[in-house]
Amino acid sequence: MTFKHLTRSIVAGAFAGLSLASFATSAQADGLQSLASFLASAQGGKASFTQVVTSPPKDGQTARQRTSSGTFEFLRPDRFKFDYTKPFEQKIVADGQTLWLYDVDLNQVTARPLASVLSGTPAAVIASARNLDGLRQNFNLQAIAAPADAPAGTEWAEAKPKGNDGQIQSIKVGFAAGGQLAALDILDSFGQRSVISFTDLQTGALPPAGNFKFTPPAGADVVRP
Repeated sequence: MTFKHLTRSIVAGAFAGLSLASFATSAQADGLQSLASFLASAQGGKASFTQVVTSPPKDGQTARQRTSSGTFEFLRPDRFKFDYTKPFEQKIVADGQTLWLYDVDLNQVTARPLASVLSGTPAAVIASARNLDGLRQNFNLQAIAAPADAPAGTEWAEAKPKGNDGQIQSIKVGFAAGGQLAALDILDSFGQRSVISFTDLQTGALPPAGNFKFTPPAGADVVRP
């Protein structure tokens, strides 16, 4: 899987399904409140995740799905790490300055300036901004109804990137009871949907800043597009 594909799915993804805010229910409104509370209170944390990427059908074929899993950590502002363990090992690490992707099988590292890839992405929503005003600089926000296949009882907010020149259409963020981050539901401009479900989220103790340092392994091919 290429750096471009992974950053589209994780860092640049998008969310499907628009709702009409004019008749949002009180439960829908709570989705935006939960997002505000999460941004204010969760300055860092860690969780396990499962990601299901569904590609749109082509030439009459059925939609294709790919599932992966691993662990996720973040520390505001602008530091996060997705550590994929299944079905293959890969790392996506943002150290505050650089976004690193390490493909273990290829022994290849791709590095990009974080500022050039973070704005308007799902990672910006959950790991960068500190409040809704910060998010509104790059997103239009609204509370929405839960997606049809979302777990019962979850509350949802949607962030749509401002401008039409990116790979993201919108970002949906789901919260379980108590305002705990439960899921990201991403739809990109190619019709590809990526749903990331979080479990065992812990925000009480902040991850050490050193967890987000990355040094390319000896012998790895380092690419800086």
